[in-house]
Amino acid sequence: MNTLQINQLSKTYTDGVTALNKISLTIKNGMFGLLGPNGAGKSSLMRTIATLQEPGSGSITFNGIDIIKKPEEIRAVLGYLPQEFGVYPKISALRLLDHLAILKGIVNKNERKEQVGALLEKTNLYHHRKKAVHTFSGGMRQRFGIAQALLGNPKIIIVDEPTAGLDPEERNRFLNLLSEIGENIIVILSTHIVEDVKDLCTNMAIMNNGEIIAQGVPTVLTSQLDGKIWNKVIRKEDLEYHQSTFNVISSRLFSGRIKLHVLAESKPESGFELINPGLEDVYFKSLQP
Repeated sequence: MNTLQINQLSKTYTDGVTALNKISLTIKNGMFGLLGPNGAGKSSLMRTIATLQEPGSGSITFNGIDIIKKPEEIRAVLGYLPQEFGVYPKISALRLLDHLAILKGIVNKNERKEQVGALLEKTNLYHHRKKAVHTFSGGMRQRFGIAQALLGNPKIIIVDEPTAGLDPEERNRFLNLLSEIGENIIVILSTHIVEDVKDLCTNMAIMNNGEIIAQGVPTVLTSQLDGKIWNKVIRKEDLEYHQSTFNVISSRLFSGRIKLHVLAESKPESGFELINPGLEDVYFKSLQP
């Protein structure tokens, strides 16, 4: 069992922005969802775990080893798919993955050939192996990104906003692949999309303004709102009244009207219906000031 231990991690940039404020998390094998809006500090945390930047204070250990003092210890077992994977050269997926394997230290030609082929197969890209990666669709590029992250049999994989911009079919294919990978190693999924975490992750944390504001098992966090989420569909012109009168945690357009979710211990007023809470309700409640 792999264990990533983050303790009181803080990071303030030179412009005075506090990206991380005393973050503490324990992450073990399986899919871990890091959920939060854009600008919450998720990417800063991912880059710090990946040892691409140093924290101002705090510690990170992986399987008991201090990776801030010994970054090479985690780099040797880390697969990383950043939010922006960069510009691809105009060479085939097979050649590029082979080149990346050499950079990862897989110098034995037969071993490299076997691993590259197996990863292209696993990510459903083997039949496209002779195509240049820059011609791939968004979903294919993300799957290639996972293939390169899996080189060298890593013990921890970090994926940062991996489904942004993917169509529903590509998103499902990509998430199924992540789920399969995450059975025996740590996979950290950083995203602002609630559905990605709800569908995949056995454990999660919600982050905002550089802080962890909620953490736990998604089903347990959701069950804490049982009997407290009320739904009502209202006219647009009535929104201001409801927002000033009730604890509205979310509102969205619904067939030309507005669908409200309100947090309350009992029925707020006539017209409200009690509903089963979802992870989205947990997310919006956590983000409230």
